[in-house]
Amino acid sequence: MTETDANMLDARLAELEIKAGFAEDLLDTLNATIYRQQQQIERLQREMQELREQMRSSMPAEGRSLRDEIPPHY
Repeated sequence: MTETDANMLDARLAELEIKAGFAEDLLDTLNATIYRQQQQIERLQREMQELREQMRSSMPAEGRSLRDEIPPHY
């Protein structure tokens, strides 16, 4: 192998190491984003469950019909 070939190989290796570093950083960033999104999804699911429970507890046990709901202008 000539010196030129060795220099080209070193340059190529350095380029691949740089790309691998950027890919690793991107992967870390994506993992952090996914983690935050999962936390938010879980929080929203808990809030939805709480709202469902509040809605159930505020509704009368016999159930209401839309016919029972007459608009105030009638």
